[in-house]
Amino acid sequence: MFLAIDTSAGTDVAVVTDAGRLLAEYRLPDARRHAEAIGVAIEQVLREAGLRPRHLDGIVCGMGPGPFTGLRVGVAAARTFAFAAGIRLHPVASHDAIAHEWRHGSDHTGPVLVTTDARRRELAASRYEHGELRSRVGFTLIAPGDVAGILAADPELARADARQVSAHHLTLAWLEAQQAQLPDIADDILYLRAPDATPGAQPKRVTA
Repeated sequence: MFLAIDTSAGTDVAVVTDAGRLLAEYRLPDARRHAEAIGVAIEQVLREAGLRPRHLDGIVCGMGPGPFTGLRVGVAAARTFAFAAGIRLHPVASHDAIAHEWRHGSDHTGPVLVTTDARRRELAASRYEHGELRSRVGFTLIAPGDVAGILAADPELARADARQVSAHHLTLAWLEAQQAQLPDIADDILYLRAPDATPGAQPKRVTA
């Protein structure tokens, strides 16, 4: 049994069984009220699922890419909950969840470009090749106007644009990676930009 948390866009929290069945879900598309929502969300999904922290086997946590303030709320909540309950934290790139949801809802079998709002008139983009559970090169920041050119240059490439990350699919992506015997990714938050970034700075990993 897993508690899944993602705040890379809105606030998304779910309870999912080891077999991938959704037991309870909280979804708030607001990209700014993570701190107010996260505690309510966790309490609500556990209550709906009829579970207590001791019943959980692990926490699946969306690590971004996402804005500094909102993303760290979910990651901090996940880390604190895992530590207090004495269970493992399983980090997952949030774009992996979007790619998983898109693949399982589409007949397209080629590569996909996952895009999410990066603010400052930019998008965070991750390319997934056919059958790839994780992006080989990670995310980059691009201008919205660049998407058409990227798609035109590769006719097999489809686009999956998302405004929210499903905590359910976050867990399904992790379970699928486990079945493929992939190790957990590093417990590093994938901020869109470093907190002290200056205009034009390149995106990078920042360890919380």
